[in-house]
Amino acid sequence: MTDLFGGWVVRGHLLVRVLGATLLLCCVAGGLFGCASGAPSSASTGDLVTDSDETPARKRAKIRLELAAGYYNNGQTTVALDELKQSISADAGLFEAHNLRGLIYMRLNDFALAEESFRRALQLNPQAASVQHNYGWLLCQNGRMQDSYTQFQGAIANPNYADLSKSWMAMGVCQSKAGARNEAINSLTRASELDPANPVAGYNLALLLLQRGELAKAQFQVRRINNSDYANAESLWLGIKIEQLLGNKDAVTQLGSQLRKRFAQSKEAASFERGAFDE
Repeated sequence: MTDLFGGWVVRGHLLVRVLGATLLLCCVAGGLFGCASGAPSSASTGDLVTDSDETPARKRAKIRLELAAGYYNNGQTTVALDELKQSISADAGLFEAHNLRGLIYMRLNDFALAEESFRRALQLNPQAASVQHNYGWLLCQNGRMQDSYTQFQGAIANPNYADLSKSWMAMGVCQSKAGARNEAINSLTRASELDPANPVAGYNLALLLLQRGELAKAQFQVRRINNSDYANAESLWLGIKIEQLLGNKDAVTQLGSQLRKRFAQSKEAASFERGAFDE
């Protein structure tokens, strides 16, 4: 499985654009303990846990976890794992640590340890929507589609979850991968409604709508991408094919000019030069 950071990633007929772990855990990039996943409480009073409730071991574990997250985001996977081991050694009760461990082992293509980590995180916090999302993505990548949908749906059902669009998007990508085209269109449409600027949802939705013959809707989705900073060779080529089918010669010429100028060495530019619109 390709690492999920960086530019556009093509898998078969699916184009995945990932920005700062779009398909993974937003909390790794944006602060580990602010996730809408169910806050811990004090066992004795039922109050939220504050700094005064935390043991020295828990505080050490959190510091190590923050360091691990920083290294992970910088691509220093081995260093991140070492810091994370020290965090878990200090206090194994932070579900966020096991969640990050799962992400690290996903990056290392050790899916058994990744699954073990996500399961442990959910044992510690069954309402952790971000963990359900990540676990769902792992299951999808390993072909366990129905199980992945269950995890995504669990995350989506959490009223405190802030990243609904990401889980709708990921589920839609997985449904498309499984050949469930209508379900994928429904999921990606919901993701696009929640986050109209998301190029992953928009591209994959446009592709599926094209395949279903809904050209005007496909045109709307891909134009939104190509009129933004997220346009790339794949999205421009998809736009060209849609405009060609609609008979919009001026739009084809304009998009083709962009493709030649910006992505001259791409396979899409070569296809355009050959007029291979059916590829």
